[in-house]
Amino acid sequence: MFPGATASRTDAAYVVVGAPLDISTSFRPGARFGPERIRRFARPFDDYDRRTDLRFSDCSVHDHGDVRAWDDASEYLSWLAGELRDVVDSDAVPLLLGGEHTVSSAGVAAVDPDVFVCLDAHLDLRADYDGNPYSHATVTRRILDGVADSDPDVDSDGGSADPDVDEAIVLGARTGSPEEWERAEADDVTVVAPEDVADFDLDAAVGDRTAYLSVDVDAADPGFAPGTGTPEPFGLDPRALRDVVRTVAPRAAGFDVVEVNDRDDGQAASLAAKLCREFVYAHADTADD
Repeated sequence: MFPGATASRTDAAYVVVGAPLDISTSFRPGARFGPERIRRFARPFDDYDRRTDLRFSDCSVHDHGDVRAWDDASEYLSWLAGELRDVVDSDAVPLLLGGEHTVSSAGVAAVDPDVFVCLDAHLDLRADYDGNPYSHATVTRRILDGVADSDPDVDSDGGSADPDVDEAIVLGARTGSPEEWERAEADDVTVVAPEDVADFDLDAAVGDRTAYLSVDVDAADPGFAPGTGTPEPFGLDPRALRDVVRTVAPRAAGFDVVEVNDRDDGQAASLAAKLCREFVYAHADTADD
């Protein structure tokens, strides 16, 4: 159980759901261990948050446990989206613990936000990766193209006529293929380089739209979070990630943190767990106003 997630399912304002999918990782596997590690490395944290004057255990968080993954990504994402939609339908906010970044598409499908805000080292705008459209390297493209929780007839560019979100805002991206950078020039994508995140007006960019916030832990520089599948140098420091989470949380209807694996001493999992708690504190603090 995520520490402090003591609310019953019927009383929950937030529901933790683990999604240990780990089938498309292209460098260092182990994301299947992410949900368990995030929960474990949340144990040392104090229950009380001085900034918001809130206790995590008073924020009505429930831990649903993990939705067991299997080897058909399309079917799993559809099933996971259904589980998360049940959370949304009960007026609770899903807190999804990955697992590879592919699972974010299920979160978006359940929440149906206006804007997808993503902290990520990678653009993830490929139509497919090694012929696979259900990949950690395609998730933002799939979300933009409206094929998040089903298996529709996809055109040759990987798109469909019914997008799930109006815009993707990708913060901290520093690598991608030429085709991805070309896709990123479209009006429905905003990419902010790591060195520009601090000065980017995220409040204005999101506006009054409903958001879904996804944190790929590789947005952080690997010196801070080495336990991830595809580490990429020259990334963000933990405070920059924290500030994004605090800014977006009040307008977010769903959250995930993904791509934590077991290839370090807990640095990535500790950061992921802390960011999850920061989301709850910032969201709950606004809800109480």
